[in-house]
Amino acid sequence: MTSDGGLILVRELDERLGLEKLIEEHLSDSRQGLNKQFTLTDLLRQSVYSRMAGYEDLNDTLRLAADPTFRLIGSQRIWDRGAALTSTLHWFETELLTKGENLMGLMALNRETLGQTECLDSSDRVVLDMDSSESLVHGEQEGSAYNGHFESVCYHPLFLFNRHGDCLAAKLRPGNVHSAEDWDELLLPEIERQQKLGKDVVFRADAAFTKPEIYEALEKRGSEVRHPDTGQRELGPGYCRVADATRGKTEPQASGLVQGLSLPSGQLEDGAAGGGEGGVPLRGAVPASRLYRDEAEPAQPDGGAVLQ
Repeated sequence: MTSDGGLILVRELDERLGLEKLIEEHLSDSRQGLNKQFTLTDLLRQSVYSRMAGYEDLNDTLRLAADPTFRLIGSQRIWDRGAALTSTLHWFETELLTKGENLMGLMALNRETLGQTECLDSSDRVVLDMDSSESLVHGEQEGSAYNGHFESVCYHPLFLFNRHGDCLAAKLRPGNVHSAEDWDELLLPEIERQQKLGKDVVFRADAAFTKPEIYEALEKRGSEVRHPDTGQRELGPGYCRVADATRGKTEPQASGLVQGLSLPSGQLEDGAAGGGEGGVPLRGAVPASRLYRDEAEPAQPDGGAVLQ
């Protein structure tokens, strides 16, 4: 008896996408001779499919090793013998997969698997979504730290998705870094990859990514920028919408730094009369007390107003 028969359908998809060949190309195995009772493909499938079925750790491995579904998703050589036991799978996940070449191989494996499905998409535009997330820890794991925004001790990973919700790239980061830290490592290679395929690229992210260097990099590559919380119509490449807090209007500004200031005018203080960085008029400023908790403290010791 098994309660995970639906995984057989996923196994069929993985066969059609050529996952086994991609694993052989991108992952390396240092084992020799009789130590290779289970292939890399069998071990990776068992690891991934068990998480997919809701088994979050290795506590259920002994039972799943004899489960009919987990036998069938592996190669024919384990149909009678059964899947790997806890000790083997633990070694695979914590020692073999964590080697530098295999960490890079996993990233390439993920990207090329998605590439197999992208050939079915005939659209001439791709939307890339970037955001960070909270990964809680319970203990003193290396790199974990307290994050004031999430109010927790955590890691602060960064993710890049396509419009279908597929994760194109990810990076595990310390818990106390800014939301947009290392954005270029994930975003720029993907933009170049998509543009080589002849597709227009639209980048979509929240206010944490309204950084001058991001806008400059996107303008240089002819990519469009959207912020999903503004609900505003799309502007051409190199343009962003800047909120006019005093008049309750929005005006398109070339090379703007902010799109859609979300605070109502009643919560904004009057800004300086002159132009701000990048030529954006400082019509409204956010009080220092309203800054996000993971932002740096304002430079002024008296807590003066700054433009967000």
